[in-house]
Amino acid sequence: MNAGRWPIYVGMAAIVQLLTACSNEPATSNGAVPSAQLQKGAAPIADGKLILAFGDSLYAGYGVAQNESFPYRLEQALRAKGLAAQVHNAGVSGETSLGGMQRLAFTLDGLPRKPDLLLIDLGGNDMLRGLQPEESEKNLRAILDELKRRQIPVLLTGMRAAPNMGAEYGAKFNAIYPRLAKDYDLPLYPFFLDGVIGDAKLMQADSIHPNPAGVNVIVGKITPIVMKSFG
Repeated sequence: MNAGRWPIYVGMAAIVQLLTACSNEPATSNGAVPSAQLQKGAAPIADGKLILAFGDSLYAGYGVAQNESFPYRLEQALRAKGLAAQVHNAGVSGETSLGGMQRLAFTLDGLPRKPDLLLIDLGGNDMLRGLQPEESEKNLRAILDELKRRQIPVLLTGMRAAPNMGAEYGAKFNAIYPRLAKDYDLPLYPFFLDGVIGDAKLMQADSIHPNPAGVNVIVGKITPIVMKSFG
């Protein structure tokens, strides 16, 4: 990805916008967007696959309709390919890796059964807040340790540091996701916004979140990886 095509990260105004605007999603008592709200009309799980999309606003569907969010569109794409699946939206706008770690058990225990696959997208808000990459990695490892303990398969979708965070910070942050994928033997989609960020036709007016067309691009790239996870 060409760093010059990252206008969303230039200047603190965009960062502040992300950290404040992303706190306005409808939420449950623990901050998670209700699954029933986002999955309205979805068929019961029955014998199909239960997939949990656990992350921040990029999963939650900030700024788009419920049937335009990443989890909803992913579910539809999987079903179109013949995989009976329900993708439960556990995205929380503004979520950090620490927040995700703190609500993981609550989220998992609230599901009807253990997920067949968990997609995780956390760390972007850590980076925008300038939190130390070492702390982000520590929190992500705690999440992955718990998922390993529960024997839940994981697909890691990564994030990359904004150019204005500096080369040293970027090098530390960008190394987190490949290292985690290697250490935990996980499939990795290196950058969730790959092919979307910097393209005005695929981004919302805030230049931070993908619009419905951008979500479709992301879903098109990730769907084959999810399908592969089930053989």
